[in-house]
Amino acid sequence: MTVDTVEAIATIDRVVPATAPLSPRILGVGTAVTATSYTQREVLDTFGITDPKVRSVFLNSAIERRNLTLPPQDAHGVRAPEEQGDLLDKHKALALEMGGEALRSCLKEVGAELADLRHLCCVTSTGLLTPGISALLIRELGLDRHCSRSDIVGMGCNAGLNALGVVAGWATAHPGELAVVLCVEACSAAYTMDSTMRTAVVNSLFGDGAAAVALRADPDQTPDPEFEPAPTVLKFASCVIPEAVDAMRYDWDREQGRFSFYLDPQIPYVVGAHAELVVDRLLADTGLRRNDIRHWLVHSGGKKVIDAVVVNLGLTRHDVRHTVGVLRDHGNVSSGSFLFSYERLLEEGVARPGEYGVLMTMGPGSTIETALIRW
Repeated sequence: MTVDTVEAIATIDRVVPATAPLSPRILGVGTAVTATSYTQREVLDTFGITDPKVRSVFLNSAIERRNLTLPPQDAHGVRAPEEQGDLLDKHKALALEMGGEALRSCLKEVGAELADLRHLCCVTSTGLLTPGISALLIRELGLDRHCSRSDIVGMGCNAGLNALGVVAGWATAHPGELAVVLCVEACSAAYTMDSTMRTAVVNSLFGDGAAAVALRADPDQTPDPEFEPAPTVLKFASCVIPEAVDAMRYDWDREQGRFSFYLDPQIPYVVGAHAELVVDRLLADTGLRRNDIRHWLVHSGGKKVIDAVVVNLGLTRHDVRHTVGVLRDHGNVSSGSFLFSYERLLEEGVARPGEYGVLMTMGPGSTIETALIRW
């Protein structure tokens, strides 16, 4: 154990003395994407988009590839817009496929079986199902019929952390029992095709993806030497920006007969302007400062969003390397994006006992969600 690690552990006892003995720990994560990946140029060429302004939006997005399930080609090789009913069917199929894969991957990572799961919380904003994804997965995967469940629908890209907060509370109230948050976003099921710049911005950004994270509050929190350190979830902080409530929203497009997502061009600057406020609230009463945070896992909301967060929080490009990498390789996968970044951090194997991390997501509301964790 290094001198720095000893000092970090000593700092824990000093700045966070009120940590509950049954605070939930993040045991592991698993992710999944759909089968087909496209470069931005391939998407443009597939839909025959020649408008230089639209092409510029796609090609200057800091995104290299995204996983998408595009409309099938007709006899003439044309991909026609899908009806809303077809999009809902696509959402259901992709959600179950990706969700099942991400869930299995997560449980394998933590050495658990499907039968060990006691609570499943599913998050999505790319489709509406009743019964929800949680019930359908319990049937499809053969989970215990007594597994409790919850579904968080329509909260947008910030919803993964909203769910983590809810499930952390469930885990604390049920010590020793395994809970999973599963974010499933079939963004291809929300793809609209028209010639507007509004649609171009949305279509250039989102990709299909699912991510699952396992939580448990163990009465005995002695680290298992066979596994990497499991960080404890210490606290959450939120910031709603009411004056920007319409900056990210779904509208019903009457001409096309489907929902269409809207992103205000000013949203990166709105998010950036409030990032300090919510992080300072998160760290209040902990004795921690921003430079005490070793790991930053930020939602891959887009190049301008990431840049705004970096500038306003005084972060480095190294701090957001995982966020940038996820955006580059998958685009914005909505509510599960921060878990894709967390998985990359785990793969590096650089987190050490005593280090702190901040998870941050942002989305409709407009809302910024944060969580403080400690290894």
